[in-house]
Amino acid sequence: MGKYYQQEIETASRDQIITRQSELLVKQVRHAWDNLPYYRGKMEEKGVCPEDINGIDDLKKLPFITKNDLRLAYPYGFRAVPESECVRIQSTSGTTGKRVIAFYTQSDVDLWEECCARAIVAAGGTKEDVVHVSYGYGLFTGGMGLHGGSHKVGCLTLPMSSGNTERQLQFMEDLGSTILCCTPSYAQYLSEAINEKGIKNRLRLKAGIFGAEPWSEEMRRDIEAGLGIRAYDIYGLTELSGPGVAFECSQQTGMHINEDHFIAEIIDPDTEEVLPYGRKGELVFTSITKKAFPLIRYRTRDICVLNDEKCPCGRTHVKMSKPMGRSDDMLIVKGVNVFPSQIETVLLELGYSSNYQIVVDRVNLTDTIEVRVEMNANNFSDDLGMITKMENKVLQALRAMLGIGAKVSLVAPKSIQRSEGKAVRVIDRRKI
Repeated sequence: MGKYYQQEIETASRDQIITRQSELLVKQVRHAWDNLPYYRGKMEEKGVCPEDINGIDDLKKLPFITKNDLRLAYPYGFRAVPESECVRIQSTSGTTGKRVIAFYTQSDVDLWEECCARAIVAAGGTKEDVVHVSYGYGLFTGGMGLHGGSHKVGCLTLPMSSGNTERQLQFMEDLGSTILCCTPSYAQYLSEAINEKGIKNRLRLKAGIFGAEPWSEEMRRDIEAGLGIRAYDIYGLTELSGPGVAFECSQQTGMHINEDHFIAEIIDPDTEEVLPYGRKGELVFTSITKKAFPLIRYRTRDICVLNDEKCPCGRTHVKMSKPMGRSDDMLIVKGVNVFPSQIETVLLELGYSSNYQIVVDRVNLTDTIEVRVEMNANNFSDDLGMITKMENKVLQALRAMLGIGAKVSLVAPKSIQRSEGKAVRVIDRRKI
């Protein structure tokens, strides 16, 4: 399976995993207490000190960290080692507020790249592969993480970054790229370009590792058919390290969490009660090996399910489902919780593309929701009567899924702007 399928780590027993996590948690809590005055203050507010933490059973005693805490402590409040020990920063986009800056020691970088290497190996990667990295580089963690992971495995690494699609396709063909790493929306974009140019049969792609934005099972099937590959999910956050916190194996039934580096919990987002495996709730992570930026009980706001059932691939690490939405940017329309992933599922099941936009507005104190959907070659029509019938069919399916009505607008192919990074799916005008 390769060097980075670590038999002694990824196939350890649950007792071995819990014992190791407990040892690392105790050390990490002491590290945070001694070096992060901000978090020490939160612990003191809750009446807990390092001596109260003897293992993961005591994790629930510790306070949560939220993105707002990171913003309040910007830029150095969660840096737990001297600047002289740090070798890199990465940063969030800052699109929802002040940027979060994460610091890394060389050890942190090495461990992060190892996690990404495991993801590549789980997708079938070996040192014989050519890994085509089309995630953005720079402050964004996507490019740097998979780039380093590819090096760890020994693959030939193409640091393409995003954009310049013509060059992407040229290198993909000329250099024989076998594993594509990018956002799922950009994979869809590349698939369209490849099939338009008629070069699919000239490519050697066998797998794709896609993350950084939500995507549905229907979109997976669409990408796999369009590119002729197997599409694997990968999960990560800049706050925790980047991509590689969790990744899919050959079963494609959830992402194995790298439990030797992260402890995962599911909580009720309203009551903050810890929920058992199999229950849907908000994902919370504790980093137990990162030294420069150690986050304990970080609320990701991602909604998912944890599963500890035995996986046929042999890995024993707990799996997380694809995020089903978020607890903070979930749309509430007419009092109903609406997740974009629900809408995407309906559209793809009806044969439409994954190029769509959701526009939410407020007219005369009443919420409205419009779903703009691109037609494709299979369902394109300029017959207004036919378009109306097609829109009504989508409307009925959305009403059945969401429980509320929505305006549906079918638009011409390629009329919705394509994205080379994270796709802009939601336009909420109520906040403007």
